[in-house]
Amino acid sequence: MGRKLVWAGVLLALSMPGPAFADQPTKGGILSFAIGGEAPNYDCHANYSFSAIHWLAPHYSTLLKFDTSAYPSIVPDVAESYSVSDDQLTYTFKLRRNVQFHDGSPMTSADVKATYERISKPPKDVISLRSTLFEDVASIETPDPFTIVFKLSKRDASMLANFASPWNCIYSGDKLAKDANFPRTSIMGTGPFVFVEHAKGSHWVGKRFDRYFIEGKPYLDGFRAVLMSGPAMINALQGGQIVAEFRGFSPAEKSRLVDALGDKATVQESGWSCKLDILFNTAKKPFDDVRIRRALNIAIGRWDGARSLQRVAFVREVGGVIRPGYEFAAKKEELTKYPGYSEDIAAARSEAKRLLKEAGVENLKVTLLNRNLSMPYTPTGLFVIDQWRQVGVSVDHVQLETSPYQASLQSGNYDVGINAACDFMDEPNLQLLNYISKDLSSLNYGNYIDRTLDDLYEKQKRAANKAERYALVRQFEQRLFHEAYTAPLIWWHRIVVHHKQVRGWYITPSHYLGQDLASLWLAR
Repeated sequence: MGRKLVWAGVLLALSMPGPAFADQPTKGGILSFAIGGEAPNYDCHANYSFSAIHWLAPHYSTLLKFDTSAYPSIVPDVAESYSVSDDQLTYTFKLRRNVQFHDGSPMTSADVKATYERISKPPKDVISLRSTLFEDVASIETPDPFTIVFKLSKRDASMLANFASPWNCIYSGDKLAKDANFPRTSIMGTGPFVFVEHAKGSHWVGKRFDRYFIEGKPYLDGFRAVLMSGPAMINALQGGQIVAEFRGFSPAEKSRLVDALGDKATVQESGWSCKLDILFNTAKKPFDDVRIRRALNIAIGRWDGARSLQRVAFVREVGGVIRPGYEFAAKKEELTKYPGYSEDIAAARSEAKRLLKEAGVENLKVTLLNRNLSMPYTPTGLFVIDQWRQVGVSVDHVQLETSPYQASLQSGNYDVGINAACDFMDEPNLQLLNYISKDLSSLNYGNYIDRTLDDLYEKQKRAANKAERYALVRQFEQRLFHEAYTAPLIWWHRIVVHHKQVRGWYITPSHYLGQDLASLWLAR
């Protein structure tokens, strides 16, 4: 389903005036584009927001990566080739021999091993948000400088895709040996662009790495990313001060830009592996009470909300924890049986009021932590506030910049929060990872322990066939929503508008992919 959605977006782009995709790339030029948030630090392994990966991806390489022109196909990056044993327990990668870090030192299997040991078993005081994805790695062997072998203790259906994650930036083993947290404050990768400068609150600059391991790339001389969002970003794109923003636009913003730019605009659209969740901090009263969490969940009218919000924000589909339309997603007839998905919102709100009264909080006041990005955080936050007001709940809406917002979630310094659950591809092992127990997943900001969810996660990961896995994912959702640890909201719909001179960039259902800029070029 993901591939169909992507190619629908590409076909839409091709229908715009001035099709760009068949031209021969030309070298040179500086790409000026906008990023709507600041990077809280420079460590790929410790971040989860687009406002980190869009800054960082041009400077780093990964073992494998997704081919954005043929999503979800996976291709080598610093790997030259790879093989998987018949029992799917051994993954062997042959590395390119011409890969250099930006300081001129050669990249070898020792660097890849140090990187993946840091990801899978992070040292003390090092944050690795995706260590669970590599928990089945029993050993990492380096028989020679250009071969690395991962041996698994158990089969994992998503392992190849895990190796293609854009978050698995390859770091220098020598640098990590001296300081395991070196990547938090310094940038040195093997990617197509060398880091030049970062002026906080303003811009980020990179220049072409002339010794990049793919001959002829990158095509650009460099890039300048500007911190900009909202109306200022739309005005800059319309006026040509920037030529792209790669995260996404609302339908209204798309219409305005297409009207203003005419045949200078290219539009690409896709489904989006991204939604907003309401998070309840179960370590804080009164949100340790499941009745209160359930009440706040079922008070939200998702079906009417989707119809209203899609007019002003880039949200569209009602779904569970898996993107609607993907093969493991719940169907509507299944969704409507879950708490919070009833189409009879009047009855649901009556039950919500009863639960709040039973819990002794008829006049509940909530502090809602949100991010200060206009799309889609602000309109979605206002929608939630309106929904809760209708059951007598008053809300203090606190919106923070990316860094303090992320720090508040990670430290548990919040009551109720809105958080994006986004992934680099559609895969239950990724989507469900957000909701297993806190001691097993650093992506769990609800601070709860639920061994039933953990067991279901493990079972679906090892399922023998798709039908069995589908059933287990449904059981996982049912448990999650019954306990109301989280309240999934509405899934996003991705729309990207850029100047047609920007070529070689293809939309996918993930705004984390395709941001190394190696294949992007500017038409003259």
